[in-house]
Amino acid sequence: MILIPAIDLKDGQCVRLRQGRMDDDTVFSDNPVEMAGKWHTAGARRLHLVDLNGAFEGKPVNGKIIQEISKTYPDLPVEIGGGIRTIKTVEAYLDAGVEYAIIGTKAVEDPDFVTQLCKEFPGHIIVGLDALDGKVAIKGWAEVCDVDLFDLSKRYEDDGVESIIYTDISRDGMMQGANVENTAALAQAISISVIASGGIHDLGDVEAICKVAHHGISGAITGRAIYEGTLDFAEGQQLADKLLTTKPIN
Repeated sequence: MILIPAIDLKDGQCVRLRQGRMDDDTVFSDNPVEMAGKWHTAGARRLHLVDLNGAFEGKPVNGKIIQEISKTYPDLPVEIGGGIRTIKTVEAYLDAGVEYAIIGTKAVEDPDFVTQLCKEFPGHIIVGLDALDGKVAIKGWAEVCDVDLFDLSKRYEDDGVESIIYTDISRDGMMQGANVENTAALAQAISISVIASGGIHDLGDVEAICKVAHHGISGAITGRAIYEGTLDFAEGQQLADKLLTTKPIN
């Protein structure tokens, strides 16, 4: 299992939101490319980027920064989400060096779009599902739908989705601990690997996720904790490597 540092982009800056609220953000850097370099040096094996403006506007807004990060660190696989609604956008990101495109809102509103993308770009499509009390949220978490997280996840099992990123909205940015129980339950329920997201605070949370990783959890995204210093990223990855003997994803 790998730890994946998150860089959330808002107005060209590296920020973290609390529970997805655009009006409750903390700016950690005005140089996202430099921040990506920090995590690269710390031993990151993948980078999680989110275009927050794009998530709300429904189209890429911070695309130039994302492309610059990919070109500056070509040996660091990048996954990008936020505002990806068309095949053209996915193609542009992959051509720019991005490894994985994360489909969120569009995956909920039009599941067939994911099926089509997986055929066009096999091995490069991730579905990002954000949930509150088991119901999926879309459009930057602005809307909670009457769609069950588990039912929708199973819908993608035969499409060739690389993995599903599951974010518990109630935990994201709050550093109250990951929702390990729900993450493990989702991983057990589907054949697609799951990446945990939301709530990681310290090494104890990393250890807790590692204990259930055998159910099919291939990674864990961490944001505020590594920026505020409650979790040392390199130390966290070393702990995961020590606790698990499975081959890390790339």
